Amino acid sequence: MPQHTNALIHEKSPYLLQHAHNPVDWQPWGDEAFQKAEAENKLVIVSIGYSACHWCHVMEHETFEDSAAAALMNTHFTSIKVDREEHPDVDQVYMTAVQLMSGHGGWPLNVVVLPDGRPIWGGTYFKKEQWMNTLKNIVELYEKEPEKVLDYATRLTEGVRQSELVTPRDKPAPFTLQQANELFENWQSRFDSIEGGPNRAPKFPMPNNYAYLLQYGHLLDDAKALAHVRLTLDKMALSGLYDQVGGGFARYSTDEQWKVPHFEKMLYDNAQLIALYTRAWQKFKDPLYAKIVRETVRWAKREMLGAEGQFYAALDADSEGEEGKFYVWKKAELEALIPETDWADFTAYYALQRGLWEEGNIILMRNEQVAVDLEKEGRWQDLLLKARTQRVRPGLDDKALTSWNALMISALAQANTLSPSENEYLHLAEKCADWLMQYQVDEKGHLRHAYKQKESYIPGLLEDYAHSIEAFLSLYSATGKEVYLNQVTKWWTVVNEAFLDSATSLYYTRGRDTKQLIAQSIDIADNVIPSANSVLAKSLFVMGRLTGKQAYTQQAEKMLSQLPPDRFLAYGESYSNWAQLHLWFTTTYHEVAISGTQAPQRYAAFQTYFLPNSLFVQGTSESEVPLLEKRFVPGKTLIYVCEHQRCQLPVREVEEAIHMLQAGFDKATD
Repeated sequence: MPQHTNALIHEKSPYLLQHAHNPVDWQPWGDEAFQKAEAENKLVIVSIGYSACHWCHVMEHETFEDSAAAALMNTHFTSIKVDREEHPDVDQVYMTAVQLMSGHGGWPLNVVVLPDGRPIWGGTYFKKEQWMNTLKNIVELYEKEPEKVLDYATRLTEGVRQSELVTPRDKPAPFTLQQANELFENWQSRFDSIEGGPNRAPKFPMPNNYAYLLQYGHLLDDAKALAHVRLTLDKMALSGLYDQVGGGFARYSTDEQWKVPHFEKMLYDNAQLIALYTRAWQKFKDPLYAKIVRETVRWAKREMLGAEGQFYAALDADSEGEEGKFYVWKKAELEALIPETDWADFTAYYALQRGLWEEGNIILMRNEQVAVDLEKEGRWQDLLLKARTQRVRPGLDDKALTSWNALMISALAQANTLSPSENEYLHLAEKCADWLMQYQVDEKGHLRHAYKQKESYIPGLLEDYAHSIEAFLSLYSATGKEVYLNQVTKWWTVVNEAFLDSATSLYYTRGRDTKQLIAQSIDIADNVIPSANSVLAKSLFVMGRLTGKQAYTQQAEKMLSQLPPDRFLAYGESYSNWAQLHLWFTTTYHEVAISGTQAPQRYAAFQTYFLPNSLFVQGTSESEVPLLEKRFVPGKTLIYVCEHQRCQLPVREVEEAIHMLQAGFDKATD
């Protein structure tokens, strides 16, 4: 029996449950904890992390499991433990505070705040002695000079509020292709021309960055952009970042060569990378990219898929207390598994010498100079995967998040182009969408953020609506089922009623009808996951083209114009999803309407091409959707290529329509 049990024992989050037997008297995030602090006249520790976070585990074992550290915290503080994946809005506000205080951030994120939530100190990982000494100093300062602490809290909180808001810009800036070229010129100075990705370590995949560069290179016929995309995708696919045995990508590489990953696997990374490698396959037809998509989807089905069709959040980096133990190999293990007749080929193909890591462990990597037949590679993978199933598995964070599942829905709908005859991936996407509609939408039509064991909890955040709207637009395009489009319209109503900042046409991170934090956030920077505002702005553009309603397009334009122009052009990698929208405004964008009984087959044929500036809609019968209205002719399947709802004469063959679309793209680059 555990010696200690705290209030986290009643929580759903695996991360919080990991701390439920700490001697620290942890409280979950909520009003009750802050009311307790106020009643006892105590400062509050807000400690934020997530289940797959390696250094969160380290600090727990070193400090939060220590009785002396716990006694100090329990005596002088109310301690709140937060799962950043459940409360990304809380994490965002306090991360901003820590970055203002120290210039950097990360996880675990530890902040000391007043009982009203205003921060007075913060940092990331601390060893036990440093943590305890710091807390003692804070308590002493608060007792002896409370006015100084309160004054600092006031000034810091004002700084956080200013950082989290966007200054309205009344007149939309003109968007030009020259701006896109300037953005790329500034960005490419930070390319790693040898290993791909950025010229620094650690290296994160940042899928949306390469989605933009792929789109830019294609539309502007820029060989440098396309070459960098190919270099980066090739290096990642052949590296230690990618699980060569089981598929799927780790969160980031600790070095510049993509060799040593931080071994946790996150759903949001892999969903976006499935979509990215699908787009790259459409453009380059490289079988490696199709292989990566198939293997990563296979991994997600095998290790991340729940019974209701939802996908779980993450796999831990650690097993048996060691980071990466589940994924690395000893040479003797490999020699025992691989037939002697295959050993020379195996060691060359998987670059065993280059993959040698610490303590004799080997991280499997691919040697790009060596090829083997797919049957042999598949046989090796089966042997290694079977052996790996005998190991102690990394921890699974089995909650499901609406926004991350929406990313997966979008990815699967796009990846279906690799197997359109079976529609395997589309079926997975629709089953996940069914789960979302059944469990994550409440009786008022509002979304919930998190889910576990058939229970939905936490009011939906802007990111949940943004990614769900984008996902259901993708499903409508891929299936022609108007139920998805109708749901998008309903969510738009909720978003505008609950989240809109009318001064900027941007949206707040959390709804106005929920209790506000110390600052109301408007997030515009695209990070590992694109900002919810950029996702919504792109969906507004699509809705404008889909319905012909200028109000949608005008709002998308106004949202894009709110970006700080100098920073947008200087640091395009921080605004890459916005930059895709910028290209939609500055190049020729088409709507393609396919109407007739063979519409699904025609749609599938279009998806073998890379057409980033085209919106596709399909229908097999009469429809009231503006792009399809009065275009159904019994016995025929007709393709209409349109621009701003003005359509050319219909054609019957996909190749004819592709020629018309390509002419438009050529015109855009003149």
